[in-house]
Amino acid sequence: MPESGIHETAIIHPDAVIGKDVKVGPYAVIDEDTVIGDGCVIGAHVTIHKYTTVGKNNRFFPGCSIGAVPQDLKFVGEQTRTIIGDGGTFRECCTVNRACGEGNETRIGNNILMMAYTHVAHNCIVGNNVIMSNVATLAGHVIVEDRAVIGGLAAVHQFCKIGRNAMVGGMARASQDIPPFMIVAGDPAFVSGLNSVGLARAGMPQEERSELKKAFRILYRSGLPLQEAIATMEAELNSCEPVEHLMRFLRTVERGIIRTRKG
Repeated sequence: MPESGIHETAIIHPDAVIGKDVKVGPYAVIDEDTVIGDGCVIGAHVTIHKYTTVGKNNRFFPGCSIGAVPQDLKFVGEQTRTIIGDGGTFRECCTVNRACGEGNETRIGNNILMMAYTHVAHNCIVGNNVIMSNVATLAGHVIVEDRAVIGGLAAVHQFCKIGRNAMVGGMARASQDIPPFMIVAGDPAFVSGLNSVGLARAGMPQEERSELKKAFRILYRSGLPLQEAIATMEAELNSCEPVEHLMRFLRTVERGIIRTRKG
């Protein structure tokens, strides 16, 4: 990596838009119709594929592939995009695929940490401050809300949704939605509890965490069907932003939610 500027072996398409103070390492490739924001560092052998927009101050470690065509047999060459926010870290050999379906996007927010060999598939929407540990994989059309943590070797089924401040344990296999603020683990994944430590570290006030503990008991310990659990939470819990967010998430579930382990 040069101390400043672009290495002489890098290949940059003349139509690419490169911001200020961008560093590009040896043998990196930046394709046509790409935008690289100010202050980015693009390591050796990184490929930024066409129709990709990268925000400011991202760092791509060697071997990353960002914005490649989707691994989907339905894809027939339509123009879709990959959008990356600001301040992300993309460790060695992580991959992000652009979307399927004319005009659609794969979108990643700000301050994400994708560790080595992680994968974000086509049409995913990943929020801000998300952490994906080594070899974690998102299938197509997955939505990940802000501040979720996805453990190493975890696999998330297509069209699933992971809620805000949720934690997915290493090697978990998630095939249904993961509600906000929960911890899941296992194969198949099950909810093991409320992410209390993570919520405290995120600065959530004690009174809000207490309401979420009550919500957890209603949702996972009462035996109520989902819609009845939501109605009970509406009736019994003090209104606060995290509880309202949890209930909004639950009202829009399509694949069902991951439950606790039986027995």
